[in-house]
Amino acid sequence: MTTQNELRKIAGQLIMIRFPGTVLDAATAEFLKANSIRAVCLFRGNMTDSEQLAKLTADLRAVMGPDSLIGIDQEGGAVVRSTWVPAPPAAMGLGAANDTDLAYRTGAAVARAVKALGFNWNFAPVLDLNNNPHNPVIAERSFGAEPQRAAELAMAWMAGSHAEGVACCVKHFPGHGDTNVDSHRDLPTVNKPVEELNRLELAPFRIASGAAPAMMTAHIVYPTLDADNPATMSRRILTGLLRDEWQYKGVVITDGMDMHAIAGRYGVGNAAVRALTAGADMVMALGTTETQEETLNAIAAALASGELSQQEVQTRLDRLAALARAYPCKPRSYKEDAADREIMAEGWRRSLTAFGTPQRPAAGSRVRLVARQDVVSDGVSEAGVPAGVVADSLRKLYDVELVTFADADTFDWNALPQDGRFTMLASTSRLRYGEHARGTWRPDLHLALWNPYQALDIQAPALMTYGFAKPALDAINGWLSGELQATGNAPVPGFK
Repeated sequence: MTTQNELRKIAGQLIMIRFPGTVLDAATAEFLKANSIRAVCLFRGNMTDSEQLAKLTADLRAVMGPDSLIGIDQEGGAVVRSTWVPAPPAAMGLGAANDTDLAYRTGAAVARAVKALGFNWNFAPVLDLNNNPHNPVIAERSFGAEPQRAAELAMAWMAGSHAEGVACCVKHFPGHGDTNVDSHRDLPTVNKPVEELNRLELAPFRIASGAAPAMMTAHIVYPTLDADNPATMSRRILTGLLRDEWQYKGVVITDGMDMHAIAGRYGVGNAAVRALTAGADMVMALGTTETQEETLNAIAAALASGELSQQEVQTRLDRLAALARAYPCKPRSYKEDAADREIMAEGWRRSLTAFGTPQRPAAGSRVRLVARQDVVSDGVSEAGVPAGVVADSLRKLYDVELVTFADADTFDWNALPQDGRFTMLASTSRLRYGEHARGTWRPDLHLALWNPYQALDIQAPALMTYGFAKPALDAINGWLSGELQATGNAPVPGFK
């Protein structure tokens, strides 16, 4: 007879956790060992620099063993956790550049950097088609709106990563692109006919399924596939469609089960069991120690009752072990930093996209830069670039006066002095602009440094970078100085 302790150890192998802090403290180490947990996802709050992070991942490997899975979200653009390594362009930037060789080299460079830090699993690339311009959470994280090309670019990115020994996990199956609700906050619904889902949302996942060693589920309801359950907890979707119809052989992991779309409606323990019985191999239990305990207890109880069969669980454990052994958690030396920074800079330069007919102010001109006071994170992405950093970058070329605003819905553009300065707006958050800004703001040039759809909100010519890392600002300066042309083409409708 299997004891409760043994059941918890089985349950522990089916979850991935997060924990606070930049060191592995004794309590967390004991929690990992006591429950045979072998999968951890690290976030920005776990990181300070390369030396600290390499020690943390080494300590985790020592506790979790040779089949450790240490994960990170290092997609590119605004969604990166290790911010000091070479900064990858966003997926939509690579879509704008439209070059699978560049995508391959980018994926390889990302993998080299995170492998050296001790990671062997990257929750990237995003396969969602951004076919809803009001999507609050995907936008530039998507390679575009055309399924075949998005899949080709994603597969090239994956191939580069896999060549360097880091497993990819495509996301968010069956597609998070056509929503206007963020599943971190509520439960979205994509209510489309099956024929349309097959043609759009599902297509890139199906195309890439043979190349993807892992796939992350979406906390979204697709009524025409399963009217009763979000995809994360849908046996029709995870088993009937993905496993049986598509014959997918890789690992299926849930998105974070602490997200409000799931935790707020179903409870983390109940939801974890439902996800596993639906066909997930691993549950991302990213909440607190208390919610992780609740998850472990619920899974152990489901094992004891037979709700989760030992045979099905063993199949899941075998898949997870195969993933860990195919992509062993063994850090490498990292001597390619300078070369990889050039790969990334090339990506940012080739991503640069003009909208309308932007004009360059002459070198040394008097420029007024208008930008948001604060830099905000949406909980998924890193916070945007500070206004002062953008101003300092532009000061390499111009006499820059910086004007900041606290609230885009009340800032009075017409109160700006009419003194002949060339006025630039720098958009440094993902939020779309509201009616006030759309109706009254009239910059001479709009620098859309994050969400490209903001360029549609403001009646002005724009440069779109799909992200705000330093190489993006360098690309802007290259264009402003006349040394660089904006050769990117937005891979989503609305920008022609």
